[in-house]
Amino acid sequence: MSLLLNFIIGFVAAFIGVIPPGLLNMSAAKISLEEGRKQAYLFSAGVGCTVLIQTYIALIGARYLDSNPEVIAILQKVGLGIFICLTIYFLFIAKDTRREVPKEMERTKTNRFFKGMMIAALNLLPLPYWVYIGVTFAGFGWFSFEQPSLITAIIGSALGTIAMLALYIKFFKRKENKPKVRTNMNLVIGLITAVIAIITAFKIFTTL
Repeated sequence: MSLLLNFIIGFVAAFIGVIPPGLLNMSAAKISLEEGRKQAYLFSAGVGCTVLIQTYIALIGARYLDSNPEVIAILQKVGLGIFICLTIYFLFIAKDTRREVPKEMERTKTNRFFKGMMIAALNLLPLPYWVYIGVTFAGFGWFSFEQPSLITAIIGSALGTIAMLALYIKFFKRKENKPKVRTNMNLVIGLITAVIAIITAFKIFTTL
């Protein structure tokens, strides 16, 4: 059961984490528009390989923190404050924007698979993100740090990332020759941080 639960948590957390427009998903969309979906999927596979490594490193750190509850208690309270501030900002302060695909991205002869790996390696945000995910869900008893279960979570994270990139590749449209995301992503991000804040607050109050 822990194998399946770890996989689901890994997949869903990665899927949600890649929803906001960023360098990875916007690059995948750009490659799809200019070079075709095959190259974009190759790029996504490279991203997935790097995500495997990043998730593994982060969850090893989370396993260490999980054995030190006094550190976790402090991090949870700090995290709650951060996510509340982010929720307020994205829901009530941030403007309704539409992101264009970065124009500076140029075609190169570099293999898109390795380019995906390199660009993903520059993104260090997944490390604290996965530490938080691992510690939080382990606190609920939903996440296992045993080696087989850990591996399924890592595989799930890579597949979840690739799945969301595939959606960007498939549904990204051009409008007046300027490719844009049509959804107000600030609203999406605000809702995500609100859910995380609620989960964190519930966890803190149940331990009081």
